Amino acid sequence: MNQIKQIHAHTLRQGTLSLQLLIQKLLNLHPPNLSYSHSLLLNSPSTSSFPFNKLLQSYSRHGPFSQALSLFTQIPSPNLHSFTFLFSACASFLRPLAGQSLHAHLIKLGFPLDPFVATSIIDMYSKTGLLQHAHNLFDEIPQRDTASWNSLIGGYARNGNMGIARDLFDAMPTRNVVSWTTMVSGYAQNGLYLEAVEVFLKMWREEGEVMPNAVTVASVLPACANVGALGLGMSVDEYARREGLIENVFVRNALVEMYGKCGSIERARRVFEEMGRSGRRNLCTWNSMIMGLAVHGRAGEALELFDEMRARGFTPDDITFVGVLLACTHGGLVHQGQNFFKSMEKDFSITPKLEHYGCMVDLLGRAGLLNEAYNLIKTMPMEPDSVIWGALLGACSFHGEIKLAEIAAEFLFKLEPWNTGNHVILSNIYASSGKWNSVAEAWRLMRGKQQKKAAGYSIIELDGIMHKFLVEDKSHPEYRDIYLLLSELMFIMRRQVDDEFNLDCGD
Repeated sequence: MNQIKQIHAHTLRQGTLSLQLLIQKLLNLHPPNLSYSHSLLLNSPSTSSFPFNKLLQSYSRHGPFSQALSLFTQIPSPNLHSFTFLFSACASFLRPLAGQSLHAHLIKLGFPLDPFVATSIIDMYSKTGLLQHAHNLFDEIPQRDTASWNSLIGGYARNGNMGIARDLFDAMPTRNVVSWTTMVSGYAQNGLYLEAVEVFLKMWREEGEVMPNAVTVASVLPACANVGALGLGMSVDEYARREGLIENVFVRNALVEMYGKCGSIERARRVFEEMGRSGRRNLCTWNSMIMGLAVHGRAGEALELFDEMRARGFTPDDITFVGVLLACTHGGLVHQGQNFFKSMEKDFSITPKLEHYGCMVDLLGRAGLLNEAYNLIKTMPMEPDSVIWGALLGACSFHGEIKLAEIAAEFLFKLEPWNTGNHVILSNIYASSGKWNSVAEAWRLMRGKQQKKAAGYSIIELDGIMHKFLVEDKSHPEYRDIYLLLSELMFIMRRQVDDEFNLDCGD
């Protein structure tokens, strides 16, 4: 600040040029000193829009929006850059009405709608949920650049309409890395993990000229995690290291999560330890590692890591406690889990969410404490969802508890009327207790719904290509060769069993 004060003194003697330098210095601080910059501008004789635009740009990133709007009205002669920065502020702070008014003001003043400004407006409409406005403006642009395509595609992807996003993507005359990354992240964020992987592979292998960046890699790794594409994930890891993307904390966090979910917990631990040596861990890193250890049944290590995280000065959040409670669940640590659950509000001011109650119901249910689990459900401050009742029903199935199973099933029938699997679980509980009349009634109710259980499927990765198979599936282009090989394997297995049987009889 001493240097800035010296520049300020110089500004008072020299005028606008030094003022611009001073404002630039103030805005480059971390965090930028917006109030000081604003005060300087209002008390200067400058009529140039440049320093106003620089400050407006900072307000569009850091806020508050009211100050951005106020500053815009004070610019002596706003230009297209001024409008662009305020459109960016409207997008960042979700102010669609202000954005519409600004668009109308731009038209009224007769400014030309060049591709750069048009893209900022499309981006504003897309991010504030006014997709039809964005699409209408997009259709009016005589010359669309790649950025305008990307903004509209991103808007549809954020709103979950991947069909239109894909149609636009396929229609693009040229694509850049942002275009591909928008599609990969859009599919992944909407739970379409297989599609995310397929688009990434097409970008990586078929296009060749446009290579993934750190954002692309961080977007595809969660998709790899959810479809179990360990081989592809490892290839992406190698690529990230080769291209220097591994230094990005989001890439490393995604690697920890991917390896953990794909069953390679030791690789996840190695990436985690690498991040510790470089000092790049954040709360997300700790959460991913704790969660990975928890789901692999390594409860002791997960809880030790939780203690280490706190000792290093990280404050746990609600996601941390999901991992901790899962660790207790998989480790059968009932008392520890109950203590952690109580400590959330008491020690960390974290209000338990549905996920935490679900973990506790699962923990108590697995331990056979079914009445305690049911009582916890009844005292929840929010309505239990299908996951909560499903956890109780699953525990009742394991322990053969009919009464609570019927209660849980009744709620599930209302919450998931399409899910015939709940009828199957209840009928199996009846069957294990010899209540055959109840079994018949459960199946009668299931048939009355006239719904089939969704077919199960498997996804297999081979040479970076994802293959999806249903039961008795014949949709794969090489299904004849696949079934021929399966027949040969079955023949070899039967012959080996017969040989061993004959050898045993001979002895």
